[in-house]
Amino acid sequence: MPREVSHPQWGKPPWSIYFQPARTSIPREADFAVIGAGFTGLSAAACLRRLAPDKTVVVFESAAIGAGASGHTGGMVLAESAAGDLPGLGDVLGGFNSILKDLEVECDLEMPGVFEIGRSGGLPDSPIAWSDSGQVRAVNNVPGGMIDPGKMVSGLARAAEKGGAQIFENLSVEEIEFGDILRLRYSGGELRARKVLFATNSMSLEMSNLACCGQPKFTLAVATEPLTEEQSNGMGFSSRKPFYTIDFPYLWGRLLASGGCVFGCGLVPVENWRELESLDINAGQAAELISRLESRVRGLHPVMKNVRFANRWGGPILIANEWRPVFAQHPRSANAMVLGAFSGHGVAQSVYLGHWAAEALLGRRTLPNWNVREESA
Repeated sequence: MPREVSHPQWGKPPWSIYFQPARTSIPREADFAVIGAGFTGLSAAACLRRLAPDKTVVVFESAAIGAGASGHTGGMVLAESAAGDLPGLGDVLGGFNSILKDLEVECDLEMPGVFEIGRSGGLPDSPIAWSDSGQVRAVNNVPGGMIDPGKMVSGLARAAEKGGAQIFENLSVEEIEFGDILRLRYSGGELRARKVLFATNSMSLEMSNLACCGQPKFTLAVATEPLTEEQSNGMGFSSRKPFYTIDFPYLWGRLLASGGCVFGCGLVPVENWRELESLDINAGQAAELISRLESRVRGLHPVMKNVRFANRWGGPILIANEWRPVFAQHPRSANAMVLGAFSGHGVAQSVYLGHWAAEALLGRRTLPNWNVREESA
């Protein structure tokens, strides 16, 4: 039975979760512990078991799988990182597609490419001609596409559990004792792990050591009801390509299988990541930004004047310093690794780098040096 991707006050995105972990006893020891059951953690867990089926893997999730950034993303698939092509990054989209195939994850992946749209210039055959602080046109085509986030979370979790990983929902790691063996303490017990991957992204920043590496924000999106043929043609959506602006004010979006369209923009700042838990899209700045977004969408083209909205939601995002994802050893233990801060490029990167993290935890691959500031010549 499908479960809603839910958070008490973050709204309801237009997809569901189609997997619930089996109920099992929590072991006292594990070769690997993964903290966070979003795209990153589930990808790493599934790949660990695929690469080393003799090793034990336990995944801790403080809420439900996909309840954080992964279930509340817009589902747009982009290449590279927010900082561009980093040294040694490789083919993110090719690797992402290959991992999904290997793990037998079905998530409605489409790769038609992505339109970069802007308010100056434009392709001579641009199908997009909108009004939004100037005339907006498609200015470039770049690789990418889209997925159903609910199906991808579900598929990765299913692959991890089928491979032998144990996934525990509503189980928060409250404290970690760092050492040669890491002791993960939760309400009512403790697990001893030989190695740990922190995959909590914008949450639990002190525990993961990401508090110094980025700024947590809250991003917003809406989804329309299915568009009519007139609306879809008027908006230039025949190619089904997602889009994002290369100038400000920022706007991004993509089509849904239902025929509706997701539009997103806006960042709500928070002083501390803990504020994300109580942030309400129906109140304060978040509600104001959602209202502005809906007005913008209705003003993009005359065919959208009376469009209706079916979903409104928001989700956490971690904007990395210098826009580079954090993929490094935890400063308190050589046996702990941190991966996150994708700055809006996390859909493909998280799965791709989750596989890399599995290889690194097994000692089969080294970590990149993206987070080491280069000395000027």
